[in-house]
Amino acid sequence: MEYSHRYYAYPTQEVAERLDYHIDVHRQAYNYTLYEYENVDADDIGSAYKHHYRLPDWKTKFPVFSEVNSKALQRTVTRFYQNLNGLSEQKQNGNTVGKLTWKSPRDYQSMTYSQSGFELKNTSGRNATLWLSKIGDIELCYHREIPDKAAIKEVTVKQETTGDWFVSFGFEIDETDLPEKPDVETLDTSNSIGIDLGILNYIHTSDGKTVDWLELEDEYDRLRREQQKLSRKEHGSNNYEKQRKTVAKIKRHIRQKVLDYQHKLTTWLVTEYDAVFVEDLNVAEMLQGDRNARNTQDAAWRQFITLLGYKGDLYGCHIVQVEAAGTTKECSSCGVETAKPIWVRKHSCPSCGFECDRDANAAMNVLQRGFSDLGLGWSESMPVETALPTDTHSVSAKRVVETGSPTLNEATPVAE
Repeated sequence: MEYSHRYYAYPTQEVAERLDYHIDVHRQAYNYTLYEYENVDADDIGSAYKHHYRLPDWKTKFPVFSEVNSKALQRTVTRFYQNLNGLSEQKQNGNTVGKLTWKSPRDYQSMTYSQSGFELKNTSGRNATLWLSKIGDIELCYHREIPDKAAIKEVTVKQETTGDWFVSFGFEIDETDLPEKPDVETLDTSNSIGIDLGILNYIHTSDGKTVDWLELEDEYDRLRREQQKLSRKEHGSNNYEKQRKTVAKIKRHIRQKVLDYQHKLTTWLVTEYDAVFVEDLNVAEMLQGDRNARNTQDAAWRQFITLLGYKGDLYGCHIVQVEAAGTTKECSSCGVETAKPIWVRKHSCPSCGFECDRDANAAMNVLQRGFSDLGLGWSESMPVETALPTDTHSVSAKRVVETGSPTLNEATPVAE
């Protein structure tokens, strides 16, 4: 299993200048890869593996490429082909795509060391040191440890538009070292949960819990004010650049606040339940809608689902994405579909008379579809009336952030 950790980096001015220079050399290598891809005989290129054999000639022709780490240079060539494959996949999915273009210094702000050329050392407390070949030592804020059984495969150094530096470690944990997931045959409504990604609430669960939206109005008010100040600055001036960084820092703060919230919420879900079922949403299509687009973006549903997926493997929890279409319309008791405008917040089935909250009904449908996808079906021993509580326990977003996870009552242990 592969995943990554990200840390603040605090290079000295000398090291920061060296990092800037190396990243710019890698940018030139990326652009030259594009040039050769478009102008060199296809027998000599066409894949990252073939293109790597051209690097010794590059270093002879352009000595500047000898100044950076050779493995990092190979990774830059691979990065070009990964971007190329990404465009190809989008085209196969029916999307209209353009072609790869040359990168300007502002468009290329990171480099990756792969397999070798780096060492993580002095990992005591909340500080650590990263050594990079041909660059030197970089101090890190080591706020969480890399698991002992994890093998570091690559290291990425990036300078964001705010001017801050970050280091990401990509590592791999052997499948045999991961906790074993519970036997599917043992799953039932007492240890499984369906989640509706809601409108009034961030999530609504099939066992009657709701978690409120994260409050971001103050952040957005400040962002609007600072963007207005930016619009009044002369483009390209020192004051404009200073204000641009201020706006970028606010945007990053919003992203980090949402990500932190999702980390705490998903950790609680995978440690509390043996199976979590969630809707497989088409987020791109939702963002194209005329209404609620910003809320959908703030919710970062795809990011939330991705976090659930990898944490399910880390904590031994089944994560299943189910078909989202019709979960709101379909009655969780009898299966009859009833159209509901978005402002109708109560489900009332005209066929069987079952009534409950609209999102609670959708969460129960997600749970049922999850059991069906696992081949368990939905037996009569699990009637919807007993599986779905009649009352709802609301958990505030503030409580999620302060405690690290939502709790049903004071006696429930808080997950780290």
